[in-house]
Amino acid sequence: MRTNLSTSTDVGGVNAPKEPRWSSVLAITLTVAGLITAEFLPVSLLTPMAHGLSITQGLAGQAITATAMGAILSSLFAERAARAVDRRTMVLVCSSLLSLSSLIVAMAPTFTVLLLGRFLLGLALGSFWAMAPALAMRLVPAKQVPQALSIVYSGVAIALVVAPPLGSYLSQFMSWRGVFLLTSLFGLLCLAWQVYALPKIPAPSDDGSRGVWKVARRPGVPNAMMAIFLSFGGHFALFTYMRPFYEQIAHYSSNAFTAVLLLFGVSNFAGTLISGHIVGKHLSASIVIAPLAMASAALGLALFGEQMILSAASALVWGAAFALVPVGWSTWTTREVADDAESAGGLQVAVIQLASAVGAGAGGLSIEALNARGPVIVGFVFLALAVGASFLTGRRLRSRQHHLLQPHL
Repeated sequence: MRTNLSTSTDVGGVNAPKEPRWSSVLAITLTVAGLITAEFLPVSLLTPMAHGLSITQGLAGQAITATAMGAILSSLFAERAARAVDRRTMVLVCSSLLSLSSLIVAMAPTFTVLLLGRFLLGLALGSFWAMAPALAMRLVPAKQVPQALSIVYSGVAIALVVAPPLGSYLSQFMSWRGVFLLTSLFGLLCLAWQVYALPKIPAPSDDGSRGVWKVARRPGVPNAMMAIFLSFGGHFALFTYMRPFYEQIAHYSSNAFTAVLLLFGVSNFAGTLISGHIVGKHLSASIVIAPLAMASAALGLALFGEQMILSAASALVWGAAFALVPVGWSTWTTREVADDAESAGGLQVAVIQLASAVGAGAGGLSIEALNARGPVIVGFVFLALAVGASFLTGRRLRSRQHHLLQPHL
């Protein structure tokens, strides 16, 4: 059912359609779910992966880092390298890489080959997420972009609800390789839906002023990117090593840890459902409250991690608060850099994936040097710093809004 988009307006080289294409938005959402599922499967499979490959848990956690490195490269350079390529084609390539990378991981005879598969997944992640905000702007009218973004990011929440607990549960009945094989098949499902639902989406026009590096030099952008880096770095330091913490510090069984992952995912999904409304009306406050709540959850884990109820409550708060982070900063991108959404999206993805690599790497070093509590401490430090950086960006937003509301005499 491939067609061309019927467009009306143009903002910064991005055409907005006259009518929304919700089936296409849902195809993008399914792909988001598939990519996030593959990205975070090592979180729930960290222990069996380490045992199966005869490596430490800290080293196994670098499967997240390998994905991040691939995503950094593709998010920075894919948009420029494929500036004339139809965006439908790029999305199809991303889904193909999702399926191929998961297959390589499932069949990997060594840790090195596994890292190669994870790196390919990163290439798909970086390219796809760099396009995501602009794709939403290309598939629905401008006034419905926040709703479309909320739907797209619900794919993240759905993946966090289903993938980690399901991966942990399935690993009790099949090998971790079997779980990755199922993910490869899911990638093929994403590809099939995209072939059916996505229209041709011509690349945005390029007037010579576009580019990741030029966007990075705009006023206010460097501080915002630092806030994003610290928020996601803290999250990944915590999230990558959830299983060792809850098994070794909180003394959860495999089934109990699966329940915690489900709790985290459900709270994140609930937070995502209301995030569009909250962020739309209170963007400057949202980007500060989110890392503040996550830092509080990390502090709770560090101080009271041995208490099962409090450690579960921390996961609940953490999951709900994290829902505001990607939605909040994507909304910031569409408002502050709307004239070059793809370049801004690429920069944001590169920063997030660098944060993923640094957070997972720092967490891995801390768990080797200290114990399973180490990543929680590292995550808290990142998130505490993120509160300050986010406050500065929020203050700039409020200042600009106040200026725009002043009467011009």
